[in-house]
Amino acid sequence: MSAAGPLLEVRDLKVHFSGRTRGGLMGRPTLLKAVDGVSLRLAPGETLGVVGESGCGKSTLGRAILQLIPATSGEVIWLGRPIQGLDAQHMRPLRRDMQIVFQDPLAALDPRMTVGEIIGEPLDTFTPSTPRAEGKARVQEMMAKVGLSPHMLNRYPHEFSGGQCQRIGIARAMILNPKLIVCDEPVSALDVSIQAQIVNLLMRLQRELKISLILISHDLSVVRHICHRILVLYLGRVMEAASRDELYASPRHPYTQALISAVPIPDPDREAAKPRIVLSGDLPSPFDPPSGCLFRTRCPKATALCAEVAPPEDCLSETHRVACHHWRE
Repeated sequence: MSAAGPLLEVRDLKVHFSGRTRGGLMGRPTLLKAVDGVSLRLAPGETLGVVGESGCGKSTLGRAILQLIPATSGEVIWLGRPIQGLDAQHMRPLRRDMQIVFQDPLAALDPRMTVGEIIGEPLDTFTPSTPRAEGKARVQEMMAKVGLSPHMLNRYPHEFSGGQCQRIGIARAMILNPKLIVCDEPVSALDVSIQAQIVNLLMRLQRELKISLILISHDLSVVRHICHRILVLYLGRVMEAASRDELYASPRHPYTQALISAVPIPDPDREAAKPRIVLSGDLPSPFDPPSGCLFRTRCPKATALCAEVAPPEDCLSETHRVACHHWRE
């Protein structure tokens, strides 16, 4: 952690949505706890991975941190200043330092705008007095940084591949040199060979521009390659949080162990010999979560205690915490 303090701190953040069980208007009212008491810290220049299956609250957490959706309770502290609940007018000056890269690269780009207009839009929004020639030069410089030819300035998104469109989205997010970028599954919609290029691009730009990243992903091989620390979510709660090396060397939560066991190893012999943990059942409905420990219905170590009491977060070290009654086993 930086001596000057964290760039971002999240304390007991909750995002709940009201809804109804199956049955339409006749269904009973219920509460969906998409994010349910998440805490984290992010240092300047650090990359934090947020992992878990689809439906675990990863994207909701990222959007709530950026104040794109309202939180039910908790605190989001940006550079020592609480920003939770700020209205659009007071959030606007902060947005130039807090950007997002979306999962679907083509859907995130306006098809009626040229690439130059898309990448330069943040300049027009936050620095409208920038001379036109200077703005164009900055857009072309950023295009070159993300591996796009500056001569493509006047083309439209449909003229680019999926990987190129993601590079456009990254250039748009980085052109103001923000302090934080939330990358919401930035490579999941791309071919495997293109995924590696985009991941390496993010790592290079993060080093060059000293930007902090929150990488949301379900792919632990990608997260291991790029992240300094990792947060494992399940139904909106933190199951385990640790540095990358600690988590992969000694995962303590059964859910983390199962996720890591599913990561393929390039060596065929080692891949065939490694132990596998196959989880039973599907992710429970977030409208009707299990009592006690949320993971107990799929956990091979579950006992009666797990059904009765939600496990507290135990601190194994300064950088490693886990929420499991049986992590010592």
